[in-house]
Amino acid sequence: MPTDLGLSFQNLSQKHMSFEEVFKHITQFMEKDAAGNYYLMFGTDSQVHANHTIFITGIVIQRKQKGAWACIRKVVIPRQMTNLHERISYETTLTEEVVSLFTEERKNQLIDIVLPHIYQGASFAIEGHIDIGSENRNKTRIFVKEMVSRMETLGLEPKIKPESFVASSYANRFTK
Repeated sequence: MPTDLGLSFQNLSQKHMSFEEVFKHITQFMEKDAAGNYYLMFGTDSQVHANHTIFITGIVIQRKQKGAWACIRKVVIPRQMTNLHERISYETTLTEEVVSLFTEERKNQLIDIVLPHIYQGASFAIEGHIDIGSENRNKTRIFVKEMVSRMETLGLEPKIKPESFVASSYANRFTK
């Protein structure tokens, strides 16, 4: 059984959370309203600084129009990662690493929370948010197909800009 690889997560109210603690928060959040519409979303953003590059992976469980619970994982690479493809690819790798902690068994535990309420409109979806866009002005557009297929391989619904807010907005604010 996979461990959490010693990964540490945090949010504004808690530091040094294990993956087990993160998963517990997610299940408790969903159990408060088992008939809700839930989106479990993952995304990573990065920022190049003078001597290092900061990567932030966000995990967000959102109950549509009724709030969310979120946390981040921070990774610092001790060099400037200026190659755009390398950075986007590593962002996707870090997202994949966190998503891999959500085994089939764990995903089924989350699905089982809403399953009895499906006929009352409950739902559960998992999305992979990628900080790239397909518009002509976007330098990352040439990587869209590659990164989207990586998210699809994990069984995630891929989202790119402007819909990829976990990567481009939530995680982004912690990279500065």
